Amino acid sequence: MSDKNALIQPDRGQKAIAIHLVDKSDTAQGLQKFRTTLSAPQRAALDANRFTGAAGEYAIVPDGDGWAVVAGVADAASLGAWCMAKLAEKLPAGTYRRAGGVPGAAAFGWITGQYAFERYKTESDEDGPRVLLTGEPAQIDALIAEAEAVMLVRDLVNTPAEDMGPAQLEAEAEALHKAFRAEIRVTRGDMLEREFPMIHAVGRAAGRAHAPRLIELEWGNPAHPRIAVVGKGVCFDSGGLDIKPGAGMLLMKKDMGGAAHALALARLIMAANLPVRLHLLIPAVENAISGNAFRPGDVLHSRAGISVEIGNTDAEGRLILGDALTRAGEDKPEFILDFATLTGAARVAVGPDLPALFTREDATAQALIAAGQAHDDPCWRLPLFEGYREYLKSDIADINNAGSSGFAGASTAALFLDRFVPKNVDWAHFDTFAWRPVAKSGRPKGGEALGLRAAWHMLQARYG
Repeated sequence: MSDKNALIQPDRGQKAIAIHLVDKSDTAQGLQKFRTTLSAPQRAALDANRFTGAAGEYAIVPDGDGWAVVAGVADAASLGAWCMAKLAEKLPAGTYRRAGGVPGAAAFGWITGQYAFERYKTESDEDGPRVLLTGEPAQIDALIAEAEAVMLVRDLVNTPAEDMGPAQLEAEAEALHKAFRAEIRVTRGDMLEREFPMIHAVGRAAGRAHAPRLIELEWGNPAHPRIAVVGKGVCFDSGGLDIKPGAGMLLMKKDMGGAAHALALARLIMAANLPVRLHLLIPAVENAISGNAFRPGDVLHSRAGISVEIGNTDAEGRLILGDALTRAGEDKPEFILDFATLTGAARVAVGPDLPALFTREDATAQALIAAGQAHDDPCWRLPLFEGYREYLKSDIADINNAGSSGFAGASTAALFLDRFVPKNVDWAHFDTFAWRPVAKSGRPKGGEALGLRAAWHMLQARYG
């Protein structure tokens, strides 16, 4: 195991504070059996803290000349990602080890529980790192990689739009290009207008400082299965001429959350040397307002040759994804996966914690759902119901970008994207929130990766 993350270190017998994980069950890890191993002062300390062994509780007990931690978990024999996350947030700075065992998947939450976005703070709120020792082999390296990918998503989404515009997303892709010797191509300006007219139309009002572009990265052996990962990169969404109210704009720095997920997933794929030919695509724009902004009622041409009537300029994400998905399909991938902060309707349907999942293939949906359940990153499938396709009809163009009904907004948005994905291609779409409105253990309020680990483990199972 490497020393690459300062919060997880190899256990070489160094001095550390013991963490005892117990639960209420009548097993070897049960609280009552654990109490029989304690001294009278230690039992008194548990009683003084009213410690019951419930998940999330912890208490400090004396241990020789120092102290130890006793923490309750749902099942001490099978630890989930978040079992030790609260400890990582609340315990004093220091070095710790799990007594009588290894942290397993809980090491992931130990790292993410100490995440803090402090780029703009003059003073840190942190009192120092909590380091966890472990004797586990390469599994921990994999958890570290996933934790760092999640924290990359958080950093990108938490960064305000002035410092995370299309140029900054391009810089993130450029960093991947250099780190993994990938091929990079960026289309902008007149060529963007000719080749990707919907991306250009959405982003042109932002001016030269935040000019729109399509960022593409290719990596891997061309003989390996080709997959495409697409991320919606709307770096700020005013709503365009169908302007959002002020309250609706407050979180719109997160509208590039799909691009953040795509970049993080690409890094996981390349760092693990997954045997695929990866095609990463990020349409990067700002949906702004100026004299040359696209208008309600306009008809846009698309790379696919499909004409699109604009029913609402605030339904811009599906427009830029339409051109990017068309480009992804031209190289005949066997699988296309996209992430997008696409609809408020998905949040109404499944809330902020679950990304809405749409797939053409039942087996793909089942694989993604199973991977999410196994790795504490759940998702929920919504229907690509053919009967709702009529909501996207236009009187003057091939399709309208805004549904004519107030119903099934997430499904109609997904059906719009479906028009731009080649037939007979396995395709999955995550309508993700990319944000956590209320903090949970290991998951602070702010930018969040939702669906990332489910997608990564599904790809590993399919191609690894």
